[in-house]
This record gives sequence, structure tokens and C-alpha cells, in this order.
Amino acid sequence: MQSRRVIMIVGNGSVPDGAGLAIDAAHLVIRFNDCRSVGRGGVKTDIVAVCNTGRPALSMLGGGRWKTSAAVRQAREIWSVRSGVKFAAMRRALAESHPDLDDFCDDYTIGFESFARATGRKHRVIATETHERLDRNLARFEPPPYVAPSSGLVVIADVLSSFASAGDDIVLAGFGHSGWEWHPFAAERRYVDALVAQGRLRRLPHSSSSDLPQGA
Repeated sequence: MQSRRVIMIVGNGSVPDGAGLAIDAAHLVIRFNDCRSVGRGGVKTDIVAVCNTGRPALSMLGGGRWKTSAAVRQAREIWSVRSGVKFAAMRRALAESHPDLDDFCDDYTIGFESFARATGRKHRVIATETHERLDRNLARFEPPPYVAPSSGLVVIADVLSSFASAGDDIVLAGFGHSGWEWHPFAAERRYVDALVAQGRLRRLPHSSSSDLPQGA
């Protein structure tokens, strides 16, 4: 009998000792942006989830280094994390509250779509409904004023609601829940901890070399 599918979501934070072997043994590995997790966090990369608005998107599409990196070359799919509709609707309010983020909502989705098409990969945009649902769920953890949830949290919410099948084992590694000041990281940590407590996902333990079923 075939074991259930292991979906590993690997953030760009630190990973525990031995994580590389466990991550590479998963059936499917999702990484983010420039895939800084590659190395100590293994090498297998099936999906690269990208921040498709603002300066990070412009940097990835403009320099050429991202497109030719080993992780991106290996990936079968590119996911654009941010809904263009959602972020376009945010532009006017952000112009007043955060004038320094004048390019935050600039949408480069078409660039990632064109890259995916030209290189024979699937391109997927995470739906506006996922963002709206996540904002409602985060509200239960009383976040301070924030601009947007992190890309990692959006992908976690999307995998749980729209991508994973019943019985899939969703495992997180490289999530330190810290970084840019306008992501609600403290609330995000509490949200993920609640999902772990509910058994909907789990974090990769520090002793991780042999606790995952082997996946192709």
C-alpha cells in the first residue's frame, strides 16, 4: 500500500540539522522566491512560489540570475502568490498609509506567466479568495496593523484549502516567523501553531533524518 503524500513547504529561514535528507525524501517540495533554503535544506524543488508584485518580483524577472538558478530550473511549476486583483485594490489606501511602498502593488504576474510558458512549466496564481479568507482567519489572533501576510503563510493557507488532498502530510521547515516589519509575524506564528494543534500540518522536528516516509 502506497504511503500518503508528503508535501514539504520550505521557507527561507533556518532549518534543523538533517533537514536536507528529509526534505529531499518528500513527494513534493515547495520553495520561495530565490530559494535560499537550497543547500542545508536539501535541493529538491518541485514548485517555486514567488512574490509577484513590487521590488522582489522586478528583481527576479530582471536580473536573469533567478531564472537560471538550479532550483528554478528544476521546478515543474511557478506559483504567483499575490492576487493582482487583491493588491490593486490595496493601492489607494497604501498610498496614504505607507507612501514609501509606492511600488508595492505593481503587478508582474504576466512576466512570471510568460517565463513559465516559455520554459514549459505550469503557472498558477493563488486566488483572491485565499487572501480574503486568510485575513479573516488571522483576525482571530489580533494582529497589529499590517500590509499583507507573508508569502509563506499565503502558500500554507492555499495548500490546505485548495491544493492538498485528504490524507496528505503537510510539513513545514524554514519558518522562523520573522522578517519584514509589515508582515504580522507574531500572529502568523500563533495561526500556524493552531493549525499544528488541530493536526492539519506539522513542523519538521529537529531530529528529522528518518521520520518521514520515503517519497519519489
